[in-house]
Amino acid sequence: KEFTLQDIKWFFDLMKQENMEWYIDGGWGVDVLLGEQTRRHGDLDIALPAQHSKQLRNILKTQGFTETPRSDSWEHNYVMSDGRRDIDIHTYELNEDGTNKRGVAYEARHLTGSGRLSGREFRTIPPDIMVEFHAGYEVDADDWHDVKRLCAKYTIPIPKDYEIFQRKQS
Repeated sequence: KEFTLQDIKWFFDLMKQENMEWYIDGGWGVDVLLGEQTRRHGDLDIALPAQHSKQLRNILKTQGFTETPRSDSWEHNYVMSDGRRDIDIHTYELNEDGTNKRGVAYEARHLTGSGRLSGREFRTIPPDIMVEFHAGYEVDADDWHDVKRLCAKYTIPIPKDYEIFQRKQS
């Protein structure tokens, strides 16, 4: 499966038509911050206020998408697929002070980034937080691809999780 640049444009336009708040995360979020597609993406990761979850599910169902159960699926993290494209949806609720109330652990400060891709302005995760989100688990070559580019563009220190990749380059 692949979620293409054309698919991103389709989803952007769909969400704009519905006037729904959402944020692009994951690999496509990195590419938005970099201003260009830098690699292939198997899915689209989005952050969405939980109150929009039912509406988005219904909209995607009209587009041929159904929920694809996974071992980590739960009320606030689920995948909708049309067989060719996967959208990994992460929902959250915030307290008035911007801290996380429930759902995926986003905070208001995590939802303040923006970037352009293919002539469209996307809301996303800020670069320093995006790098932070790419640490603390077993990282892979795609993670390294994303992190080294973000760190170079935004002058962010490379996290310790990536020392193994830096040693391989030396």
